[in-house]
Amino acid sequence: MTTSRPSRPSHRSHRSTARAARPARLLTGALAAGALLVTAACSSGGDDTTAESDTAASAVAERPVAEQPIARQTSPTATGTPSGKQSGSPSPAASLTQSGAETALITEADLEDDWNQVDDAQDWRDSLLIGQVDVNDFISGKADASQCQRLIDTLYDEDLLGDPSGPSALRGFQEGQSRLLYQVAAYDQADLEKSMDWLGSLPDDCDQFTVTGRDGGDRTVQVVEASVPKVGDDVKALTMTMKGTSDGDPVTLTLDVAVVRIGADAITVTNGGLPGVDHDSTVAAVQQGTPRLQDVLAGRSPQSTPSGIN
Repeated sequence: MTTSRPSRPSHRSHRSTARAARPARLLTGALAAGALLVTAACSSGGDDTTAESDTAASAVAERPVAEQPIARQTSPTATGTPSGKQSGSPSPAASLTQSGAETALITEADLEDDWNQVDDAQDWRDSLLIGQVDVNDFISGKADASQCQRLIDTLYDEDLLGDPSGPSALRGFQEGQSRLLYQVAAYDQADLEKSMDWLGSLPDDCDQFTVTGRDGGDRTVQVVEASVPKVGDDVKALTMTMKGTSDGDPVTLTLDVAVVRIGADAITVTNGGLPGVDHDSTVAAVQQGTPRLQDVLAGRSPQSTPSGIN
């Protein structure tokens, strides 16, 4: 059972009442006590800091409880760390190693449908992607043709985001005439963020342009933004279509490009081919690959593929 305490009068009203009620001898005793405090301060070598501290402590003690300041629980421990708090800051993510990059690569089990891993992915290059961007498409100054040329030149290459500054690993998968290239690599973070900005600008700056192939034929290219899960520290995705001819027949090459940044490391997915592009496979690669890389960077073994993915 809680018993309420009677309310205390304010400091000022209490002091006024006490002054009127106290006999003169109490006042004399107070003056004598004050003199003793001064004498004690002088005998200690005139330590003003100690005297001021004692005076401040007395002033706090005289205040009503409601007016006294609340002490912060930050008294240092033996190690110099405030009590009640853990010492040290959380460990930063580990740097990506070559074995870590290889472990972070997805497998056939992470992709839907009938993708098969291949051994020659580092040599992939679609002949339709070799050509020169028509600078006349950019005479208006809307964009720099070299930015669109960079996209054409680096698709299915290992340097879509620029040269990795650290470990890099890639793996290729094939399903009929469609190909999926998956890369995990470490970069200089400032350069990586610039590359992410460049990818994000392509649907506006390179929405449609022309590429002249080695055979002299023109190919029309369109770039639009694609939809993928918002994972990692940043993610960019686009779909590119290129219409041209192959052996005299009209063809359309369609590719998804998705990039996930985690700190200074990135996952790059290039997926598609002449039959079109399976966007679900792009999404699966992003969804399954991101936690794998996060686990590796945290020093954990990647989780097994969920049973819902075949």
